Amino acid sequence: MVEAVTVPAQSLAGLGWSDFFDEQLEPDDSGLIPTRIAMVHRDRLAGLSQAGQIDLTLAPQANTGDYAVGDWVLVEPASHLLKRRLTRKTVLERRTQGGRVPQLAAANVDTLFIVTSCNADFNIARLERYLALANEAGTTPVILLTKADTAEDAETYRTQAAALQRGLSVVMLNPRAADAADALAAWCGPGQTVALIGSSGVGKSTLVNTLAGSAQQSPQQTGAIREHDAKGRHTTTARSLHAIAGGGWVIDTPGMRTLQVSDVASGIDTLFAEITELAPLCKFRDCTHVHEPGCAVQAAIKAGTLDPERLARWRKLSHENQHNTPVQTGPRGGKSPAAKSPGARGKRR
Repeated sequence: MVEAVTVPAQSLAGLGWSDFFDEQLEPDDSGLIPTRIAMVHRDRLAGLSQAGQIDLTLAPQANTGDYAVGDWVLVEPASHLLKRRLTRKTVLERRTQGGRVPQLAAANVDTLFIVTSCNADFNIARLERYLALANEAGTTPVILLTKADTAEDAETYRTQAAALQRGLSVVMLNPRAADAADALAAWCGPGQTVALIGSSGVGKSTLVNTLAGSAQQSPQQTGAIREHDAKGRHTTTARSLHAIAGGGWVIDTPGMRTLQVSDVASGIDTLFAEITELAPLCKFRDCTHVHEPGCAVQAAIKAGTLDPERLARWRKLSHENQHNTPVQTGPRGGKSPAAKSPGARGKRR
């Protein structure tokens, strides 16, 4: 048996179903059960349907690695055989060091809570990587700051975080406090799905337990952090879908201390919008924003309206993304970049 959260029967909308998925149904699907993936193990899956939790049966050649927690699939009612997966509205994935294919983290997530602490774990460059990932996935990022009570000036962390992206919401909270769920209620309503990402030891699993409340039968294991470097142990080893007391859903993910960016070009454009918007004003279309005459970006730096450190981080992240993004083999062996064009929003696969 797959250990997952058992929830009472409810509507498809309550599980996160929307018109986006309804429009994908075909006449031949009338006898199949829409089911949401609730847990992914190496060799088995569990899902949630209107009737409650079910263990899914995979076709002989199917691979659990092709599915993410949060996916919507169509299942045969008697055998629970998984017939096909519906196109994802959003998908969170990352490419690990040396990995050939992206690692699925979660699917059909509305809001990504990026959790960090007001201590040595707070790292601007890493937060920007998480934001680029969230932007590319099509989710709404929200930064959650924990352990504010241990910081001498917690407000400084909030100011730095809010400056990372336009319109970015930053919430300071104590994951163990009862009012933590109230602070996040705007993103956790009925049918809404949130996911948590961040380093180990910052309070993700604790926050999952707080959000789930009494609706969770098997609380997430939590662990302490090391005092000398604010790093924690990995207490979450599998991704799982949990019911939120307010009617939404939360996906916990294993801690990520390192995050290699790949295929997130449009996510970086959104993150560094102030640079992206200046680039078309440069004299040369292929301006590198380093030494060319008529560079609008360098002019902004000289005018004091653009932080040079921000430009340096943009350049580093963009170069890393270009280096790590695989190329697609085109006709007659030709190759072209795999990254999406600027302005694209979300990965639907």
